[in-house]
Amino acid sequence: MRHETLLIPLSLALFSVGVATAAAEVVVIAHNNTTLAAHEVREVFLGEKQFAGAVRLMPVDNSPAQPEFLAKVLKLEVDRYSTAWTKKSFREGLNPPPLKSGDAEVLDYVRRTPGAVGYVSKAPTGVQIVQKY
Repeated sequence: MRHETLLIPLSLALFSVGVATAAAEVVVIAHNNTTLAAHEVREVFLGEKQFAGAVRLMPVDNSPAQPEFLAKVLKLEVDRYSTAWTKKSFREGLNPPPLKSGDAEVLDYVRRTPGAVGYVSKAPTGVQIVQKY
């Protein structure tokens, strides 16, 4: 009986963590001089689209938000994303997007880097909002 009493609160706690994780927002942002449509984000982060007009696109990953971004936007798991970039590096000589430590670092990079495209957990000001997921 004691185990059942402990199991119910533990199950509820685990369920609420899962719900909170699933409800996290992902906001794709771009430097103000960058024109990018929501349907192009996948191509940018997989190295298939490298320019928007004459502007070289510079994608950047956000370490804490990456699993959510990959699941919601690219429909990939972290290991598949890493494998895709390893192959692209060997075949085409492209480097994967740099990995930043969080929203503040991604936002700073996108604000100061023409062509930068990144993602954060809440909509910021001073950059273009490409899409919210």
